Amino acid sequence: QVQLVESGGGLVQAGGSLRLSCAASGRSFSSYTMSWFRQPPGKGREFVAAIDWIGGTSLYTDSLKGRFTISRDNAKNTLYLQMNSLKPEGAAVYYCAARNGWAGERYASPERYANWGQRTQVTVSS
Repeated sequence: QVQLVESGGGLVQAGGSLRLSCAASGRSFSSYTMSWFRQPPGKGREFVAAIDWIGGTSLYTDSLKGRFTISRDNAKNTLYLQMNSLKPEGAAVYYCAARNGWAGERYASPERYANWGQRTQVTVSS
């Protein structure tokens, strides 16, 4: 099991940037697939990005490619999400999630992840 704590959320103007962090504790962080999901107000949880255990493979939802970047520092047991050119529709609660091993073809499905953080709020003003 791994415990996850997100930070870095807040209020930003449209077009601005934020960097979210997800600190992990527990064993074998470096063996986990790590992902970011978000849940806009009144909507379901949606996939944002995923990264494999060594950071060699990054996957994104199509609408966020080029603006969001997922990365990890296994020495610090920390996952990051750099969000640039934020749009009002990016306002949501953001979660980090972890799965031991590679998540496979269903990497974008919340059901593939057993470990979740407590969330962090991102608000984008227009």
